[in-house]
Formats: sequence, structure tokens, C-alpha cells
Amino acid sequence: MRFALVGYGRMGREIEAVATGRGHRLVSVIDPGSGVPGAGASVSRRALKGAEMAFEFSAPSVAESNVVAILDAGTAVVCGTTGWDCRARSVAAAARRSGRGAVIAPNFSIGMTLFQEVAAEAARRFVALGRYDPYVIESHHRTKLDAPSGTARRLAAIVAGASRRPAPVVEGTPEGPVAPGAVHVASVRAGHETGVHTVGFDGPHDAVTLTHRARGRSGLALGAVLAAEWLEGRSGVHGFEEVLRSLTRKGGWE
Repeated sequence: MRFALVGYGRMGREIEAVATGRGHRLVSVIDPGSGVPGAGASVSRRALKGAEMAFEFSAPSVAESNVVAILDAGTAVVCGTTGWDCRARSVAAAARRSGRGAVIAPNFSIGMTLFQEVAAEAARRFVALGRYDPYVIESHHRTKLDAPSGTARRLAAIVAGASRRPAPVVEGTPEGPVAPGAVHVASVRAGHETGVHTVGFDGPHDAVTLTHRARGRSGLALGAVLAAEWLEGRSGVHGFEEVLRSLTRKGGWE
């Protein structure tokens, strides 16, 4: 698979290592600040240099326009940039126009995707009792651009949707008391932490927490590359959950 990297930060370099290790070939880097000789400044057919797949891990302010431009250039895309509306109509329209596929997710960790399923089941059980307050806490390195993380927002939405009447989600520092049953989402930005997400249920007599800790970016990069391999021959916009279901049916990956 010939691939391009749109965004050549830490995730882009990790994806390059994992993808080339699996036999794929880097043909283009699009990142004006990367320092890579010949790197493109913006997405175009010429800058993509015949790539069959592009990995978009850039910044929230340009992610949507990048994904649309990649699809319009006739290239499939895997996007893990968070902090933007990945359900944007422009992305679905571009996928239809081009006949190409996209996998878009706030987190490409296989463990995190399974963790979300566990959190959903836990929320269904605890929230049904009406005596436990749910919350989400996430911690990342101080240079992460968005807060809460896209994964934390996804977890909060999963927990909030577990009740018959979806609960409100409160992000950041509340301006007053948090209503019973509301999902409070708190963020920490410090140091070099790759990513820790905790879903908790606090009751009158006990508390239960579920935690996922990323050990590094290699797991995220592997998930992104597996998504790109899965996307070959497919069209439309997909989530990473679909990729994982396929891997589960196969019994894993090679």
C-alpha cells in the first residue's frame, strides 16, 4: 500500500514506523512545518503523489478540510484527529463523490475500543439503579490541543446514553452543583502522559472505576494501519468499531 502522511507529528512518525514495518511504502508527507524535504504544504492530488491511502493526524482546525480534500483527490483516508465534528456532512458527501472510503475515530486503540463496550455495559447496569453518579476523568501530556479529549467525550456520550432519558454531560469546571446523574468530564494536562481515561460510578456506599491507560502511541498507530488495510476496496465513512468487529471475526490480525 502506498500511503501519505498528512501531519508529521509524533503520531505521524509512529504510523510511518508501523506501516513500513508491515510492508507499506510512504510516498508523501504533507505538513509545512515538518522539515521533511519535499513535504507538501496542503492536500492536493499532486502532493499526495499517487498514494492509495492517507493518514490524517493533524489539527482540529484543518482536519475536516483535509479529509474532504483527500477524498476529493481520489484517495482513501484514515483520520484520528480529534476536536472536530467527524459527522460533518461535507465528509460524507466527499466520500460519495469519490467512491472512496474513510475510517474516522477519536482513538484507534484496540483496547480502548473494547473498553468502550465494557463502559457501556457497566453504565447500563449502574445508571439503571439511579443511585450512582457517573463521571469521566482523562489525563494527557500538556501539549495535547483539545480538552476534553475526543475519547473522553465519546465515553461520556456512551455513559449518558445508558439511561432511558439521556443524562446531561458537564465538561470542565462546573459553574454550580452537578445535577444527580449528570456525567461530569474532567481533564488534566501535564507532563508526558500518552493517555489515561477513567470511567467512574460513585454511589452512597461504594464507588467503582474502570481505567484504560495507553502505554505509548504504537498501539494507536497499529490500529490506524489495520484500519487502512481493512478499508481497501471499501467506500463510505466508517468507525473503528467496524474494523474491530472484522478483526474479532478473524480471530485477530497478522
